[in-house]
Amino acid sequence: MTAASIDDASHYRWLAAAYCRGALRDDGLGDDDAALAAGVAAGLRLHRFKRTAGLPRVRRVLGILRGLGVAALVDVGTGRGAFLWPLLDELVALDVLALDVLPHRVEGLAAVRRGGVARLAAARMDATALGLADGAADAVTLLEVLEHLVDPAPAMAEAVRVARRAVVVTVPSHADDNPEHLHLFTAATLEAGLRAAGARRVTIDGVHGHLVAVALR
Repeated sequence: MTAASIDDASHYRWLAAAYCRGALRDDGLGDDDAALAAGVAAGLRLHRFKRTAGLPRVRRVLGILRGLGVAALVDVGTGRGAFLWPLLDELVALDVLALDVLPHRVEGLAAVRRGGVARLAAARMDATALGLADGAADAVTLLEVLEHLVDPAPAMAEAVRVARRAVVVTVPSHADDNPEHLHLFTAATLEAGLRAAGARRVTIDGVHGHLVAVALR
């Protein structure tokens, strides 16, 4: 990969540049071109910033969040950023707290903040025990997370507790060969779990092999 190959058509270029500034801890890397060149020279892994907004489940969740008009979001289990980067790119007034259990992923997110994306914060937390106050954010997203957990119920309860207005969940709707997928939800079992967690109303839709649930407080 070269700096020239990281263009706006194929990558979230401004986020990649922020990551380079933050990871290299160099405030002197002024413009994006200089930051990206320095990042490539340092061997930083920038493929994570490839554009993924075309994923149907990502498009659906972005539309839901626009419709809800949220100003502050907690994204639980951010991972490599397949949802986070298009979220930051398109919802430009949204404050996001991105959570993950893996330290290296949290540090990567923190580097983006250090590099200039002040509306992004990152913290290491377990989905089943969030260190956040009740109603800490307008909404909580749990995207491609619940199927990985031995017991998903505490994570659903924590998400409902932390959300003032809504929790948005996506899970696979078909069995696959991923050994890390411990559960296969149906619309009925997903709705039942979210209602048991305290949601007063749950709507569920399907999109390209995934269930998308919106649980209202």
